[in-house]
Amino acid sequence: MVFVTKPPSENFSYPRGSKVSKFFAGIPLIDLSKPDSKQLIVRACEEFGFFKIINHGVPMEFITRLESEAIKFFSLPLSEKEKAGPPNPLGYGNKYIGKNGDVGWVEYLLLTANTESNSQRFLSVFGQNPEEFCSALNDYISAVKKMTCEILELMAEGLKIQPRNVFSKLLMDEQSDSCFRLNHYPPCPELQDLSARNVIGFGAHTDPQIISVLRSNNTSGLQISLRDGNWIPVAPDHNSFFINVGDSLQVLTNGRFQSVRHRVLANGSKSRVSMIYFGGPPLSEKIAPLQSVMKGEEESIYKEFTWFEYKTSCYNTRLADNRLGNFERIAAS
Repeated sequence: MVFVTKPPSENFSYPRGSKVSKFFAGIPLIDLSKPDSKQLIVRACEEFGFFKIINHGVPMEFITRLESEAIKFFSLPLSEKEKAGPPNPLGYGNKYIGKNGDVGWVEYLLLTANTESNSQRFLSVFGQNPEEFCSALNDYISAVKKMTCEILELMAEGLKIQPRNVFSKLLMDEQSDSCFRLNHYPPCPELQDLSARNVIGFGAHTDPQIISVLRSNNTSGLQISLRDGNWIPVAPDHNSFFINVGDSLQVLTNGRFQSVRHRVLANGSKSRVSMIYFGGPPLSEKIAPLQSVMKGEEESIYKEFTWFEYKTSCYNTRLADNRLGNFERIAAS
């Protein structure tokens, strides 16, 4: 497995009390065109819950086009952007993340991954011509969804479980509750003062869905938490994607794969734009450890729940809360 080293330091804020690792080999780098990718994906999910992929098959044209449209949107006057809000939870939001008091140095668009549903929201922003934005969005989401399903099928192969589409079918279902997020982190003026060390762009959390697929421009800021609690910076790469294991996949694998805690730090000099596809199951889907993943007398760590129940629970918690705690059957060691 190839590892990606951490980036050089930039003008970041490190939250007080953070442990930032100085001794880390790097992020797992997986080439999807190689025959050993499925074994490496499983290993990365077990050890980190996070990895970077190359040779992913998503056309760069789709990536650059959507980034361009996102920058155009976030460059609009606030009064225009707010026509796509307020978020409940879908829509445009600014600094306030969710309804439970979380804030960050970020503005965002949270959208359904059902691309046909987004056109109406942007009629009020772009007048009668939201086609360019929606077309770029649709092309990108369709390509990333296809790639994501391929990754989930490689996971199943690597775990030696059948059927091969045991995970991907949840995203391919017409009722799949997947969503898509565009984040913009403007340069933070407070960080021009070197004494400011506690500005967070997006607070520490895990993603509740099955899998998250992240791509950003070449501005640093993303960090992941290792199992020992140390935070490590993730070097940006605008040509590649980063994969997060979500809480639901942690449950489906009975904790064999672990969802990764991650956060974004504010940057004092550069703007950061990220786009994230969150692959989720249908609302009525029952989430529980798969028998084919458990070995011998292994018992389920989690109670069975529907995605709707877990999603509702997550919307009623803070970002940093242990959201799976209420759904554990036995205390996790």
